[in-house]
Amino acid sequence: MHVLTLTTHADAPFMTQQMAALEERGVSFSTLSVAGEVSADTARGPTDYLRTVPRVIREAGNGYDLVHAHYGLIAPMALAQRQAPVVLSLWGSDVHGPVKPISVAAAPLCDEVIVMSEGMRTEVGQDCRVIPDGVDLERFQPKPQTRAREAVGWDGVGDAFQVLFPYPPEREVKNYSRAERIVSVVDNLLERPVELRVVYGVDHDAVADYMNAADALLLTSDSEGSPNSVKEALACNLPVVALDVGDVRERLAGVSPSHVATTDEELVDGLIDVLQREERSNGREAAREVSIDRTTDQLLEVYERVAGTEKRTRPRVTAAVDAVARRHR
Repeated sequence: MHVLTLTTHADAPFMTQQMAALEERGVSFSTLSVAGEVSADTARGPTDYLRTVPRVIREAGNGYDLVHAHYGLIAPMALAQRQAPVVLSLWGSDVHGPVKPISVAAAPLCDEVIVMSEGMRTEVGQDCRVIPDGVDLERFQPKPQTRAREAVGWDGVGDAFQVLFPYPPEREVKNYSRAERIVSVVDNLLERPVELRVVYGVDHDAVADYMNAADALLLTSDSEGSPNSVKEALACNLPVVALDVGDVRERLAGVSPSHVATTDEELVDGLIDVLQREERSNGREAAREVSIDRTTDQLLEVYERVAGTEKRTRPRVTAAVDAVARRHR
């Protein structure tokens, strides 16, 4: 089976990780990214998306079994070609943020829609397949904290608790200011110092060391689909204190010590409890439910079913493409 992947970020670690696992099952991929450059100060505009459409149409004529579009803004250009059926994966911000109208408009035209959680399925408002990103249990596994701290350069922190915030502070949806506030309160309430460690942009292979070096993961996002950091923390038995967003409550069911909160007070109480217990969690067993092996099985099932269906016409493709331009004017 040969699949054309359409994406805004060709190096997205969880997408490439899942593609690598599918390649081991006999699937081959070609990847086409949206035109234009992205940086901390630069975002793609409607012209970048629109000028990618002809490239997609030309490339899709090369005998692919299906087109897999990652992210809601990619859906219109995937639907603009009629040579292959379309699988759309929604990532979370394209359902909970300003891109939602495009995602919801395009979803019924796709042959299969994959979302990360039941909450996302409800937001989309149609039948979707719930398949969270899988976690690589070989890459993410428990390791002695002392060794992990040496690996990441935290071996000189003394007795201070280390609370991990694995996102860029400038990503507003992750609500770094709330994490700062929570840790500051906890630091004032405990005898031992508490430090908030912001870690992002490191090689994905190094993330497991940070998970094992930390004493807790703190997630304060305003919205999520199925946060990968939580699943990675589970695989490393790192206790998690998180707001009730996305599928967090489902992922942390039966995991101890860990806490799901809805208020700042609950976040503070949960983080104090986790740090004072000074224990690793039993999260690795829960992580097995979303191992990359399981999610690969589910994705392969979707691919095989969609590739075997007859191609259907998409009369609203033009409207879907126009929606991209209208949304960004």
